[in-house]
Amino acid sequence: MSSVSSHTVKDVEEATENWLNQVVIGLNLCPFAAKPQRKQQIRIRVCEADDDESVMQVICDELKALDENDPEVLETTLIVTPNHFQDFDQYNQFLDVADMLVDQFGWRGIYQVASFHPDYCFADADQDCDSNLTNRSPFPVFHLIREASIEKALKHYGGDPEDIPDINVERVCNLSAKEKQQLFPFLFPH
Repeated sequence: MSSVSSHTVKDVEEATENWLNQVVIGLNLCPFAAKPQRKQQIRIRVCEADDDESVMQVICDELKALDENDPEVLETTLIVTPNHFQDFDQYNQFLDVADMLVDQFGWRGIYQVASFHPDYCFADADQDCDSNLTNRSPFPVFHLIREASIEKALKHYGGDPEDIPDINVERVCNLSAKEKQQLFPFLFPH
């Protein structure tokens, strides 16, 4: 059981929104995020729970909300869990549960779950490798994405989508130490 966060829901929403605007959109790590953010179609849902079952329920609720809303109203959801999954390995294992929920309710091919965490570490990278910054967020995040929206966005994408991860790694690896501190203040406490 993790310790309860000292952050308010508003703090968590603001930190997540800043990360979304400055890192994800600002560094263009997701070339498809700016438009739905401009159109206010991205929901940030803070789940204050500190147990797996409650997080599972919130994921189900948010997948149902995506199902019940047109993408023009709700394009995507970021579920933020400030009080649970501080340990990256536990978070990473829970991703299998999130994928199981997608399968269980027949949403495979409709929705997918992307992952972000303050201690995100790719399987082939060292913990302190800058490449991990592409998936580091202020709090653990489960990003619920509409697959049809990805396919639609890819039709208008000017480059090869297979190159996006490598471009992102190059982008974050080329940041100066000062830029890293400004963009990832949650990784560099004062």
